[in-house]
Amino acid sequence: MCKGKMIEMTMADGASVGVYHVEPYGVRRGGLVLIQEIFGLTEHIKDTADSFCSEGYEVLAPSLFDREEPGFIASADEMQKGVDLAYKRHPFDLSVADAKACVHALKKNGLVYAVGYCYGGSVAWALACRSDELSAVSSYYGKLAPDVAEEVPQCPVVCHFGRLDTSIPLDRVDHLKRARPEVEIHLYDAGHGFNSSRPTHHHPEAARLARDRTLDFFRAHGA
Repeated sequence: MCKGKMIEMTMADGASVGVYHVEPYGVRRGGLVLIQEIFGLTEHIKDTADSFCSEGYEVLAPSLFDREEPGFIASADEMQKGVDLAYKRHPFDLSVADAKACVHALKKNGLVYAVGYCYGGSVAWALACRSDELSAVSSYYGKLAPDVAEEVPQCPVVCHFGRLDTSIPLDRVDHLKRARPEVEIHLYDAGHGFNSSRPTHHHPEAARLARDRTLDFFRAHGA
């Protein structure tokens, strides 16, 4: 597996933000912006970024909360810290702007894709609606996606939700389906965070299937 390294990027507001950068292995399929959970740029997120390099992607994964707490990482037992940052202290639109800056940085070398998990799934959805430089987006259990369903994606989007996810009721997923029938939506017999490394949340079968669908989706749209 490839291993990435931390770099610094200057974002649109002039802030310097840490970004985990992974070079592609073998033939380059495209660029990929990978968007974190509320726990920060954890080893799990870095490992996930590393895993995409073997599929031919150059990956940028921004540390979204660097302005408030540089290098922020929270454990599963410190979830409230992540919640406070993501939903109280850090502007959501700023996360989208930072992800958009990463997309733009990768675009000079070809097609660009995005994938996000949990909080990052919401950011990925908004990014698909606000960037015209993406070829496709995969959003994992993005809680805010159904709430901003009126925003129109500018590229193909696939969404992954868990049937057992108590934080995203199925009626909200149904709302997203009705509002955006052009979006590919998959449901899994799993709860929230099924792709995470946390034992209480991880669901191997759902994680594998969602990843396979994500890669197939990207390949169907140019990669």
